[in-house]
Amino acid sequence: MGRRRNSSVNVLFGWVRRQSMKVKTFLGVTSALSTLLALKFLVKDRKHFFVASEAIHVFGIMVLIYKLATQKTCSGLSLKTQELTAMFLAVRLYCSFVMEGDIHTVLDLATLVSTVWVIYMIRFKLNSTYSKELDNFPIYYVAVPSAILALLVHPYTKHSIISRISWAFCVYLESVSVLPQLRLMQNAKMVEPFTAHYVFALGVARFLGCAHWIIQVYELGGKYLYLVGSGFLWLPMILIAEVVQTFILADFCYYYIKSVMDGQLVMSLSSLV
Repeated sequence: MGRRRNSSVNVLFGWVRRQSMKVKTFLGVTSALSTLLALKFLVKDRKHFFVASEAIHVFGIMVLIYKLATQKTCSGLSLKTQELTAMFLAVRLYCSFVMEGDIHTVLDLATLVSTVWVIYMIRFKLNSTYSKELDNFPIYYVAVPSAILALLVHPYTKHSIISRISWAFCVYLESVSVLPQLRLMQNAKMVEPFTAHYVFALGVARFLGCAHWIIQVYELGGKYLYLVGSGFLWLPMILIAEVVQTFILADFCYYYIKSVMDGQLVMSLSSLV
């Protein structure tokens, strides 16, 4: 039974792989829309999307901690992605304390503490196994544009201007923080299992965040994008940032699922970024 199911999955992935880019794009969009439709009817409280997204991110970090603690190697991990992650989490934690303070604050704090521990292990304890030459994506390529965009487009709420700009900065930075990790994997031409699990968890988390905004916009007929007091560009920019994150990780997630279905422990890739 298991062999028959695995064989059927291999046939399906083989068929998809042979299709043209237009057909693959159509199948991807159709699958995403079907998933969004299912989530719309199954999840009544839209806040659960964000809670699930942040919980999955915590799970992904826990996978990295397990890898570092048991295998004593940080090979395949991007220190720069972890530093960018710590940066936007620290800013988001500040905004959470100032603006709302709820379950998201607890999850962000747990993720930040875990991420700082990962950074410490890579920088000091396991530095000899860190592939510095492969982790060559300049941080300022994403940090500086995110800061400039935050100054130009941010929410207009009752909070201080610093809090509003900080909120926008962490949204924009989060959307591109995984790029150094993808570049490292592209340079290495292969992805180890625990690193692949971590990046896939990020992809799932980002899809749930994107699903929240798309469903909200759909249910309000687009009016949600231009709520009074939020700034005419802020909410559309959130949606764009979420979509960008999802598309950045979509290709990797496809190959991850394919590798898992094929029973491969190590992913081999050619180009992601």
